[in-house]
Amino acid sequence: MRVFFTDRENVSSETICLKGDNGHHIKNVLRLKPGTDISVKTGGSTVYLCRIKGFTDEGVICDIESREETDNELPVRICIYQGLPKGDKFETVIQKCTELGAVRIIPVITERTVVKLDPKKAESKCERWNKIAVNASEQSKRSSVCLVERPVSFKEAVSEALDFDHIILPFECAEGFDKTRKVFDGVKRGDSVALFIGPEGGFSDKEVELAGENGAKVVTLGRRILRTETAAMYVLSVFGYLLEE
Repeated sequence: MRVFFTDRENVSSETICLKGDNGHHIKNVLRLKPGTDISVKTGGSTVYLCRIKGFTDEGVICDIESREETDNELPVRICIYQGLPKGDKFETVIQKCTELGAVRIIPVITERTVVKLDPKKAESKCERWNKIAVNASEQSKRSSVCLVERPVSFKEAVSEALDFDHIILPFECAEGFDKTRKVFDGVKRGDSVALFIGPEGGFSDKEVELAGENGAKVVTLGRRILRTETAAMYVLSVFGYLLEE
């Protein structure tokens, strides 16, 4: 059954109106017909099981057939501060990390970031990134949509991460997997984690030092050097294995 996310304001007691991109996708791309059953979510635990009633200029009108309570989220809230990579690698990070359960993804401009993002284009870039996150959230049947935010500096990212229960920064020069195990085992259900991932050239020693001074646990992910678009997926997979019920 197809899953769609919409704002809570589009839900009434008996019907839901799917507007904008949702309406266009249902009507013109998927070509779903009246009578088709779909699921609609608003970012909480409630899933609305609906049947398409018809189409109007405003959008797709759906009758609510029933409601279910589900929670398909990771039992730990992981926010990824991703050093902005080149090309379409960041889109891969968004798609796959959304599927694996990240709640927020923030692109970070680091000392070794190669990408020069035009501030005038940042708005449209962020809009595209969030569409990718919505699609991945729907495909993986998440209970909520992963949010992709505007780029921030490394210093801003470290300052924001102080509000999290744990700050983890994988670094290729870190040693001792026993420390990595201890850090990962210290994360419990219900905790929040700020995960810092470097760009293609990795974090500079100065950045690692700044993060460490602000409470980050600098860890190794093993003897193999992972690509920037792989590292966050590795960590999310570990937490999924350790904490999923």
